[in-house]
Amino acid sequence: MIPVILSGGNGTRLWPLSREGFPKQFHQLASSHSMFQETVLRCSCEIFSRPVVVCNQDHRFIIREQLSALGLSAQSILLEPCAKNTAPAIALAALQIRASGSDDVMLVCPADHLIKDEKEFLRIVRSAAKRAENGDMVLLGIQPDHPETGYGYIQRGLEYPSEQGRIYSVRSFKEKPDREAAEQWLETGEYLWNAGIFLFKPSVLLNELRSFAPQVLEACERSLQEAERDFEFVRVDRKQFIQSPSISIDHAVMEQTNLAKVAALDSGWNDIGSWSALWEAGEKDCEENVIKGDAILHSTKRSLVFSQSRLVTAVGLEDIVIVETADAVLVADKSDTQSVKKLVGILKNEYRDETLNHREVFRPWGSFDSIDRGDRFEVKHVSIKPGEQIAMQKHNHRAEHWVVVSGTAEVTCNGEQFLLTENQSTYIPIGAAHQLHNPGLIPLEIIEIRSGGYLGEDDIQRIVSEQDNSSAMDAIRELEALTLAKEKVAS
Repeated sequence: MIPVILSGGNGTRLWPLSREGFPKQFHQLASSHSMFQETVLRCSCEIFSRPVVVCNQDHRFIIREQLSALGLSAQSILLEPCAKNTAPAIALAALQIRASGSDDVMLVCPADHLIKDEKEFLRIVRSAAKRAENGDMVLLGIQPDHPETGYGYIQRGLEYPSEQGRIYSVRSFKEKPDREAAEQWLETGEYLWNAGIFLFKPSVLLNELRSFAPQVLEACERSLQEAERDFEFVRVDRKQFIQSPSISIDHAVMEQTNLAKVAALDSGWNDIGSWSALWEAGEKDCEENVIKGDAILHSTKRSLVFSQSRLVTAVGLEDIVIVETADAVLVADKSDTQSVKKLVGILKNEYRDETLNHREVFRPWGSFDSIDRGDRFEVKHVSIKPGEQIAMQKHNHRAEHWVVVSGTAEVTCNGEQFLLTENQSTYIPIGAAHQLHNPGLIPLEIIEIRSGGYLGEDDIQRIVSEQDNSSAMDAIRELEALTLAKEKVAS
């Protein structure tokens, strides 16, 4: 089987932890691995080949870093230039697999789901794969244990003989219900939650798309024909891809095909779609509180406290969510955490950068953390990986002071090259062409002090030589991604 991992979501209901630049699937919410890494590991046993990943182009380096940390790699990393929902994303993966000469069953998994009983999950997947090999399109449906109003439902029909799991025909698909309908459906025992996990052969999916959603298929075919390929990255053509309708695979195909089947799964599944869902999945103390990070609670019950950078205390609270990050704090009623998405919309209307990035921002060469800022200054902690460098550039509106905290810095400034070691510093004037390289074997840590009339990240003029052109392309694309992100906030 070929795992197809969908990693295009932004997880806005988990703000302020999840943001466009670093969404929830890349965070460690339930273990020492991120949810994306847990999904990859779940699909890395002997029955699977290397995965195909579909992600937002802005997250490509995060994907590569997190795969590398596991010692794993992908067959392909397909980069979507914009979000078009799941049908186009899965169509891209199927086309890419077919282009490689394979028609093995695809296991399509969102990158941000929690599955506690992975042994049971794999047992059901093996059973469902046998149906998929024979031409069926199989969904995984979760056996509900409470009347949930935040999920879509699948009404199952007749049961098919199966040695390893319960597989049924599909009678109907249901949108998210109100409380009364959810209670009725739970009582009948005929309904399963739609997990958004699918198994089918690429050829079967493409045939059904051709019948039911030809505009999706045609746009994806053209966008892949004109894609740019850079090692494992496949950069889908934006002009062609945006012509695809934005539609889910459920609406595009699964609700219309007569090939749909559903396999019942009971494996401790949770999509961690809200802070209340994380509370449900978390390990609780004697007062039914879930605590992550540095937090002390008194006379507080059934609450979630998530602390990322400092001590959080709470007294006399019940059914409350408190989430602290370095630059934002959320306090919410646990029963209303679905409304966090609306709050993020308000923040976007206010042009708040906190919807895009965390205070610490990751780049292919390392990271930077904004420590302090005023009207005409900004202080950053910059970390550069061994052997990496920041591209040659200059700034038209700011000067920079660099102080080396640890490691060795190779600095180029206006053609002069020199080394700085711990506790040494240098000054980069406005307009000076400069580059920073870490030639050492340990991370280079510096404090950067910016001063000037404009301190934005887009005050960068790249200086690219012919020999540096290929490596500089990623840096240029970083700037393009930053510009697109700003346009998203403005729009």
